Amino acid sequence: MATDAQATPGNDRQGPQTWLVLGATGFVGSALVAELLARGTRVTTLAAPRLRSDASTATELLTEARGKSQAEDFTTLVQAFTGVDVVVNAAGLATPGGGESAELTGANALLPAVVALAAHAAGVRRMVHLSSASVQGNRRVIDESSDRSPFSAYSRAKALGEEVLEQLAADAQWTAPASSALVTVRATSVQGPSRPTTVSLVKVASSPLASVASPGTAPTPVSSIHGLAWFVAEAGQHAADVPALVLQPWEGLSVTEVLAAAGGRTPIKLPAWLCRAVLNVGYLLSRLLGERLHGPIRRVELMWFGQAQTPGWAESAGVLPAAAVSALLEQARSGS
Repeated sequence: MATDAQATPGNDRQGPQTWLVLGATGFVGSALVAELLARGTRVTTLAAPRLRSDASTATELLTEARGKSQAEDFTTLVQAFTGVDVVVNAAGLATPGGGESAELTGANALLPAVVALAAHAAGVRRMVHLSSASVQGNRRVIDESSDRSPFSAYSRAKALGEEVLEQLAADAQWTAPASSALVTVRATSVQGPSRPTTVSLVKVASSPLASVASPGTAPTPVSSIHGLAWFVAEAGQHAADVPALVLQPWEGLSVTEVLAAAGGRTPIKLPAWLCRAVLNVGYLLSRLLGERLHGPIRRVELMWFGQAQTPGWAESAGVLPAAAVSALLEQARSGS
């Protein structure tokens, strides 16, 4: 059942708007709702339907999604979306270390397609889907391209979610003037004061295990939940067209600066060749165990080597959040 919240009217770029957020009780969804209410935006929230799928390609998922157009869940979504300007899909299963499952594919790949079709049927102006930069795997530089190299069950499901929206947007019927615009936001390594991954980061950063690959100046995609919520709100209400795929902008920290903020101490520097050798062995063992260790190993890789990102739409359009990740990590450390 949908619920409404109303804040004091504000000055949105497109004038007064109504937003609907799926997954509003989750980590990203709840932060986005708070950001929108602070802007004076009318926000409706709705629990996302629980879907399952055994599909392994975007084509199969799109066929499956279209087949649900007569289902009760689909009708409920269309009714809830009617009269809404922007729909945000912040729902999904956040299980970076989990294995393949019909529930994971349903939540992270099938749901975006079903939501997009319902938004189109309801005449929604713009749909924003939350994806993850993990779809590009351990590339040295992440960007806003459709190049994907997922390395785990979670990142493969998120990659399929992106692909199915790309296929949908390319459909001749979708490109009609009245069609809803589809925008996928690739979130980076988002941190929050009480998020389990942030708590773990603080523990590691505060311990003798805190280390970086020499020279320790590599940029890191570690970012703040405040920055992501602000960026999604800006992308949703942007007056001009927004590209179909945008990357959450960098908040400016290096691997050393992240660990120093989270742990209150300067991390040690390890030889880069040693770090790479340890990671190679770790990934090999993880593959033998069915990728069970891919999530933790990837977090270590990000701690040591970070990951650069190519400036994208946010930089060109001047849609850049205030850097907040350093203060957030310090807050998490003081509260631990």
